[in-house]
Amino acid sequence: MICILGAAGRIGHMLYATWPANRTQPVIRQGRGAAPVGGLRWDMLVEPVPPEMPRGSVILNLAGVTRGDETALTANVTLALAALDAAQETAARHVFLCSSAAVYGAGHGQDLGEEDPTDPVNPYGRAKLAMEVAAERWAAEHPAIGVTVLRIGNVAGADALLGGAVAGRPVTLDPVPGHDRGPERSYIGPWALGRVLAGLADLACTDQPLPFRLNIAAPGVVGMADLLRTADLPWGWGPPNPSAVARVGLNTARLEALLPGAAGAGNAEALIADWRRWKEATA
Repeated sequence: MICILGAAGRIGHMLYATWPANRTQPVIRQGRGAAPVGGLRWDMLVEPVPPEMPRGSVILNLAGVTRGDETALTANVTLALAALDAAQETAARHVFLCSSAAVYGAGHGQDLGEEDPTDPVNPYGRAKLAMEVAAERWAAEHPAIGVTVLRIGNVAGADALLGGAVAGRPVTLDPVPGHDRGPERSYIGPWALGRVLAGLADLACTDQPLPFRLNIAAPGVVGMADLLRTADLPWGWGPPNPSAVARVGLNTARLEALLPGAAGAGNAEALIADWRRWKEATA
């Protein structure tokens, strides 16, 4: 059994379309407000673990806060600890917590591996790193339950670039001196993300050892301008922005060793095709 916490959020809605085609395990979805269809209503921040929470499950915690000030973003730590405490109470097999590539910071031109130093440059990245630290401490105190933090790169359609595009309003992109690809990032398509998360859940269900930290993205980096061109979206360059980060790439060798090819290809054509497939499935 897979228990998805925070299933009503942005990534949770994406998985609702992609997960059924990828999963091999039964899934129960949790929401804080109205329960998802056939799912579980539970306010993780204020209510005890409900008796309907399945025992011995694999927990995928999508619950988190992406906007707000430093105080609001500390809820990322509280929500992760609530998921972990629920795992202990229900004797879960493994817990996956959603972190972010934002914990790495500017990137400095190299593909960043899970053991490379972290240096977040914004409040969201710092909050996610604080969550990871708290989770690592919890995991050391509860060795019977596996814990993996997923450092997820940009998700096509859930990002500000493609997901934030508004009809009739061109996207403004920060220029990067020296080439026309724009800022480069590690991306994953929504369908590929569902495939990866389902695959990781399956591995956890078989008690395969999994690392504490895991980068989640398709191999390589893609230029944001290339994504916009391939998607045929209206866009233009903004004014020079000295604070723009030219490149943040993730080293995905660890993920590829666990699930070869599951994350798909990291080029613009493959990512936009994946994004369009998801949009058609949710139209």
